Amino acid sequence: MRKNYKYLGLIVIIIVFALLFIPKIIERLRSDTAIQDNRSAPAKPLAYIKLNGEAKKVPDFLMYNQDSLLISNEDFLGKVYLAEFFFSRCPTICPIMNRNMKILDDRFWKRQDFGIASFTIDPAHDTPIILKEYAQNYKVKSKNWHFLNDKKDQVYELANSGFSIFASINPSVAGGFEHQGYFALIDKKGYIRSRVDRFDNPIVYYSGIDRDDQDIQGVDMLLEDIELLLKE
Repeated sequence: MRKNYKYLGLIVIIIVFALLFIPKIIERLRSDTAIQDNRSAPAKPLAYIKLNGEAKKVPDFLMYNQDSLLISNEDFLGKVYLAEFFFSRCPTICPIMNRNMKILDDRFWKRQDFGIASFTIDPAHDTPIILKEYAQNYKVKSKNWHFLNDKKDQVYELANSGFSIFASINPSVAGGFEHQGYFALIDKKGYIRSRVDRFDNPIVYYSGIDRDDQDIQGVDMLLEDIELLLKE
């Protein structure tokens, strides 16, 4: 009889444990899964990128676009916009970057407060005529998507120092140039912004190419985050 009571007490303990702790375990597993599925989450508002304690703004620039019109950073004030560095003859990541950029163009092209700045890192070849053909091949819709050309030194200064997005001439790689496939997101006042990762650190730049190690791609993040900045 005592033995039966002993088993009965053990059963009661198991039931109490199940009622108290199993729901918490399930919830924890769901939370962990959510973190793995979304490695960075949009913050409201999006983070500012800070350098020496100050929010980083896009440096001044003045360049010719595909229509041979002078475009400066001031033309983008009042607009949420994206910046990238590419070149028209790129055989590797640029076609992927601009296919993704075209997704964003298709989504926001009707907005007068949205724009894109695509800076060529091969200015000797990518004249306004070449850039015009390039834009037409991508069926660019937005009047505010500018493909920009400047002297080589100024372009590389803007990329490497202004944005800290690496770009360089390298004859040993395909196409003769190497660069990072990042998109920078800039708010209406000219500040570089981004969402944060799960440790609350800004991701700084969004990947313009699709990555196998990311469940959510850079273009997916930007579809959300551009909407956030447009509402500010």
